[in-house]
Amino acid sequence: MEKKAQLLIIEPQTELKFRGPFTKPVTTHMRLTNPTEHTILFKIKTTAPRKYCVRPNFGSLSPDDSTEIAITLQAFVFDPNEKNKHKFMVQSLVVPDGVTNFDKLWKEVQLEELMDSKLRCVFEAPVELPSGEATGSPEDAIKDATNNGGGDDKPSNIPDDYQRAIEEVKQLRVEESALRHENLQLKEQLLKLRMNMEAAQEQQQTIGSNLQNLYTPPTLRQQQIPISYIALGVVMVFLGLLCGKYLL
Repeated sequence: MEKKAQLLIIEPQTELKFRGPFTKPVTTHMRLTNPTEHTILFKIKTTAPRKYCVRPNFGSLSPDDSTEIAITLQAFVFDPNEKNKHKFMVQSLVVPDGVTNFDKLWKEVQLEELMDSKLRCVFEAPVELPSGEATGSPEDAIKDATNNGGGDDKPSNIPDDYQRAIEEVKQLRVEESALRHENLQLKEQLLKLRMNMEAAQEQQQTIGSNLQNLYTPPTLRQQQIPISYIALGVVMVFLGLLCGKYLL
């Protein structure tokens, strides 16, 4: 199924650039323009919703209207060696004539009626050189600083500090991985200990039950005396009394 072409004009078209340092929130902007004669609804979606704040993330554009979207990247530890896979998608929908309930329209819209455009996120970490200029690539900045030093001159401290920070981040990740492994081992040991305790408790209960059955005296059945024996005994007692009365 062929998708509908995007009617909105999106600026920038393919990339959202975020320029560091990333120790604090960084904001970039996107502009949406509606060049048509129809009202168009839009929604902004991302593959990493917890890392970005988008204002506004949905709305409507009247004919020949435009709006600016502020996209804020939350602070994080930036690693230039880590590949960034964050993406944004702009979904849009033409409002049919006479329709005013936009929420209902979004819920009932068919997939073939939606238009979407995707943009990828690019992180740029500026590194200032001694001349005050900046470059978007930390690796190039370090090389340039080393090459421009010449002779006995030492390269700028900024690339060294940046490289040191990268090494510290790597070391922290190694330590984090080791701690996670140790945590898993402790959980396994705790589980085994708990299972052994439960098995020991069940064994003690079984032994106690067997000892109780061993020392409990057997239950004696109540002996039932036949009625004929009782009647015979009464007769014998009565005869004995009579005999004793006449003999005496």
